[in-house]
Amino acid sequence: MLRPGPLNLLTDVPGLLVGNATDEIARSGVTVVRFPGGWAAGVDVRGGGPGTRETEALSSENGYARLHAAVFSGGSVFGLGAADGVTAALSNAGEGFAVHPAAPRAPIVAGAVLYDLSNDGDKGWGLEPPYRRLGLEAFAAAGQDFALGSVGAGRGARAGLVKGGLGSASLDLGDGLVVGALAAVNPVGSVYMPDGETFWAWPFEIGGEYGGRTPSGPAGAVEPMPADSRLAGKGAALGANTTLALVAVNAALDAGECKRLAMMAQDGLSRAIRPVHTPFDGDVVFAAASGAIDLGDEGRQHRLARLGSAAGDCLARAIARGVYAARA
Repeated sequence: MLRPGPLNLLTDVPGLLVGNATDEIARSGVTVVRFPGGWAAGVDVRGGGPGTRETEALSSENGYARLHAAVFSGGSVFGLGAADGVTAALSNAGEGFAVHPAAPRAPIVAGAVLYDLSNDGDKGWGLEPPYRRLGLEAFAAAGQDFALGSVGAGRGARAGLVKGGLGSASLDLGDGLVVGALAAVNPVGSVYMPDGETFWAWPFEIGGEYGGRTPSGPAGAVEPMPADSRLAGKGAALGANTTLALVAVNAALDAGECKRLAMMAQDGLSRAIRPVHTPFDGDVVFAAASGAIDLGDEGRQHRLARLGSAAGDCLARAIARGVYAARA
C-alpha cells in the first residue's frame, strides 16, 4: 500500500519550502511556496471568479514557464500585493531570470487569492493593506515543516458554512517518485456528505489523517446543493469563494506536462468538494516539477497519467486535512 511521505506535506517533494504568515487583527494571511532555482510549471483555472497573477507566463508557448515561487493569499484583490514582496525578496536573493546584466533578476512569482473580506477581522487598512508585508514574512518563514488549518492563506477561509483552512498531503509512489499537494480551502460548496461529519474525500484517507470517519450507509439521492454549502441558503456572491491549490512532483516534466498534471489534479477538487468550479468560485490549480527524476521516453505518458491520478488523490486529502485541522 502506498503511504505518505515522512511529513505528509507538500514539502515531502524534495527541494520545496513553504512558509505561512498570519495577521490575527485582519483575520487573514499569506502562504508562500518556494521553488529554488525555478521549477517547470503549469496552471489550470476552472473557477468562475479567479483572482490570479502570472498565470499566462506559465503557458507552454511562452518563454518563462518556470516558477520561482507561488503565493496564496487572503484579501481578495488586495491580497495580490503579497506577491510583490516575495518578488522583491527573491530578486534580492539572486533568484530569477537575468534579463539584462545591469538589471535586477526577474523571478516568476505566480499568485492566487481567496475572498475573506467579510469575516470579522479588521479590514480598515486604508492605503496600506498588510499583504506585501505578510508576503515578506511568509517568505522568510519558509521551511520544510509548516502548520495546517487556520493559518496563512487559510486563516479567514470558509468551506461552505464551516471553517476552511490550509491543508497539505503527500504520497510516496515507491519508485523514487513523490507527489505533494497544498490547498487553501474556501469553497462555496461543502466538503461533507449529508451526515455533516463524513468528508466527501473519505475513500482517499490514509491512516486517519482527517478523523477516520466513514459513511454509516449509502448516501442515496443527494441534494445537488448540500445544506452546508453557501448555495443552499442563496448566501453566495460571485467571486466570494475559491479553492487555491498546488501540486508538485520530483519528476522531470515540461510546461505542457505540468499543465496536464494540473488538469488531472483538478479532479481532487471534485472528489472533495460538492459542488465545485461554480460561478462563485475562483478555483485554480498550479503544478510544478523539480526535474530530479527522468521519466524516460518509453511509457512516459503512462507515468504522467499515474502522477496525475496521484496528484488528484493528494489534493482531495489536502482539502479534507485543511478543514479538519481548522475545525480541530
